[in-house]
Amino acid sequence: MAATASRPTRLRHALDVAMRTLAALVAGYACAHTFAAFMTVVLPFARPDRVVAGTLLSFVVWTLVALHAFAAASPWRAWWLPAVAFALMMAVVFAFPDAGLRP
Repeated sequence: MAATASRPTRLRHALDVAMRTLAALVAGYACAHTFAAFMTVVLPFARPDRVVAGTLLSFVVWTLVALHAFAAASPWRAWWLPAVAFALMMAVVFAFPDAGLRP
């Protein structure tokens, strides 16, 4: 006879999955969006090429964040690494606001 999981264990598992899903969606979108802006600032191409390259590569970033969200040891770890990456990239974007406007 198989032992069934208790309600608190099932609830905890459901909350873990929900938090990881939110991390994949929300933190993934935030990192992807910030990465596109970051690439617009740091790439040495013409502005349209920087925007296109940053946007295309941002899909890779979103995928990597989603993979990290479900591979992390805990839901907390699924959130903190993308949050740190977001903060660092956003700091560079805000530190050089005119760099993204160069031709």
